[in-house]
Amino acid sequence: MKRFGIFIALCSVAATSGFAMAEKAIPLPAPNGLEIPKDYKDWRVIAPSHRTDNDSLRVILGNDVAIKAARAGNTKPWPDGAILAKLVWKDRKDENWEDATVPGKFVHAEFMFKNAKKFNATGGWGYARWLGKEQKPYGDDASFAQECYACHTPVKSRDYVYTTPAQTP
Repeated sequence: MKRFGIFIALCSVAATSGFAMAEKAIPLPAPNGLEIPKDYKDWRVIAPSHRTDNDSLRVILGNDVAIKAARAGNTKPWPDGAILAKLVWKDRKDENWEDATVPGKFVHAEFMFKNAKKFNATGGWGYARWLGKEQKPYGDDASFAQECYACHTPVKSRDYVYTTPAQTP
């Protein structure tokens, strides 16, 4: 029941805040040339997640291609054109609800861009990350994507995606 409460609190904060990040200039591209999708803040939720190893809350969003695939169960493999966004906050105890964990400081936004041919060397996915509210591109050069790919290799059988789409009635 506690996990359900965390899920509801996270979704409520995300929905009412509009992912409350100030509108700023478009962030610089990642070192591998990928750009942050301009409309990602309007994408729909695929699933929330909570990592206890680093005390963070995450909301995984998808573009229209990803949402359609997730809802139809067509994620092995995800279709070309799917883009997954992961917005990450540090956990924070809600001062009004002692048992609730809610988003605190914004940590980063990560993206996975599916294109089996273009990103063949990294399992069919292009990776990018922007740090903090400033959305500073992560990595010194394009080789940072190998770090992402190595982290996702344990879920190769899931097309390199850790996220399990949330099921709704």
